[in-house]
Amino acid sequence: MKKLVMASTLLMLAGCVQVDNYNAVVKAPAPAALAGFWQSKGPQSAMVSPEAIASLIITKEGDTLDCRQWQRVTAVRGKLMQRGEDYYNVVANKKLAAYSLDLDDGVLDYDRLELQRVDRPTQECVEAMAKNGLTE
Repeated sequence: MKKLVMASTLLMLAGCVQVDNYNAVVKAPAPAALAGFWQSKGPQSAMVSPEAIASLIITKEGDTLDCRQWQRVTAVRGKLMQRGEDYYNVVANKKLAAYSLDLDDGVLDYDRLELQRVDRPTQECVEAMAKNGLTE
């Protein structure tokens, strides 16, 4: 019985990434396939409203900005972290969350969202980038 509990616990933890200290996370440069501007297209169940827009900006250096818009704009800085072949966006918020970045056939799965590459972020996210010291 003890072995069964241990095995099921290990299976549940597989794929989880533990981050205890944001400043200790080593920022990884973004691969060309991930670097750029990503944005939600159309309504998504993970968003508050069908009109809400989610954007993720990833610089070549590995800095990120998670920008969400609906009735106001919220933007959270982060950085890419690499574990093996996998990349994660570690955000600098109270939860200290690490979200996996899974790119499949031009669609980026991120925080229960499906994002597509865009040429330019929304004007609100460009302003949030400037406030957070990120450049296009």
